Amino acid sequence: MAKRSRAVAAVGVLERRPNLPRTVVLGSLVTCADNSGAQVLKIIQVHGITARLRRVPAAAVGDMMSVTVKKGSADLRKKPMHAVLIRQKKPYRRSDGTWISFEETAAVLVTPEGDLKGTEIKGPVAKEAAERWPRIANAASIIV
Repeated sequence: MAKRSRAVAAVGVLERRPNLPRTVVLGSLVTCADNSGAQVLKIIQVHGITARLRRVPAAAVGDMMSVTVKKGSADLRKKPMHAVLIRQKKPYRRSDGTWISFEETAAVLVTPEGDLKGTEIKGPVAKEAAERWPRIANAASIIV
């Protein structure tokens, strides 16, 4: 069996994904937590979700998704882009037994390879997203 390379792990693929509740569904409006010029994002697709009849695709912390900018600069609007969810309002339980929730649901705009479009991230970043996306962890000021 082939061994996974480090390059694959650098773009958001984990060997074992933590059991996080998927609570942010398609069509949800989330705030943009970086300085790329976008303010409000609308989720149009979640990457890595297998389809099921009558099940709405949903995202959890650390998931990559396709979004459109609903409020922000004119050059970013009306185009599909990639984003990573870094915070969610719904409480979830970590494997050590602690419960965590944030004040709002937020995402950051990224390239398809996982590089940030902005230069800084406003507010805290969940540990699950920072472990999965090293470039987000480098730009984060607070990791919770």
